[in-house]
Amino acid sequence: MYRRSAAAAVLLTAALTLTACSSGGDKADSGAKAKPPASSAAPDPADTPAPSADPDAKPTGPVLPDAKLTPKTGSFTAQEKNYLSGRVPEKKDPAAVLQSGQEACQRVERTAKRDKDAATGAVIAGEIPGAKDAITFLCPEQKPILAAAEKGFREGARPSPAAGTYRALTQAPNCTWEARGKDGAALASGPQTPPKAGEPITAQIPAGTAEFTSTGCYAWVPA
Repeated sequence: MYRRSAAAAVLLTAALTLTACSSGGDKADSGAKAKPPASSAAPDPADTPAPSADPDAKPTGPVLPDAKLTPKTGSFTAQEKNYLSGRVPEKKDPAAVLQSGQEACQRVERTAKRDKDAATGAVIAGEIPGAKDAITFLCPEQKPILAAAEKGFREGARPSPAAGTYRALTQAPNCTWEARGKDGAALASGPQTPPKAGEPITAQIPAGTAEFTSTGCYAWVPA
């Protein structure tokens, strides 16, 4: 009898423990979504601004007047002030806005040192947010990259492209393209055969092309 009573007591204790754990879990789940711990690298969704459609677009709300564009310590150069003009929201630290532009310059510079085509493609594809204005005001030595990017376009649908020969900034074998006229008829397409190693992928866009569509090609520049 004692053995049965002891076993029953053990089972009852285990059941009560499980009930308490379950009850605590339900209470935690019923509350607001927990924020990442302070040591977590994951940003709090509430603090993460929505991405801008145009990374070079200036704020639409009130901005700091040029006379108040001063850092907490030191001073801004003329180039930095030109970059910041009309770009700093009223309650934001100008130095933080400047840092974003400087980081864009650093990314362009690092990529261009390894591969200029890769840097050009990254600017075209928007992979370096704010690169256009950053290069214009903060790192003008990278203007050749910007000039090349402004002549190109990213993969996808391109309406009414200028006729000519274009080069894909990739050698991926899955890059395909097609040019269609106003009536929707195919005017040209490619590549017909997979490119050889080191051989560029080119597209000849005929005059009168209404839409040029490509996939797997990353970005295009005039050949």
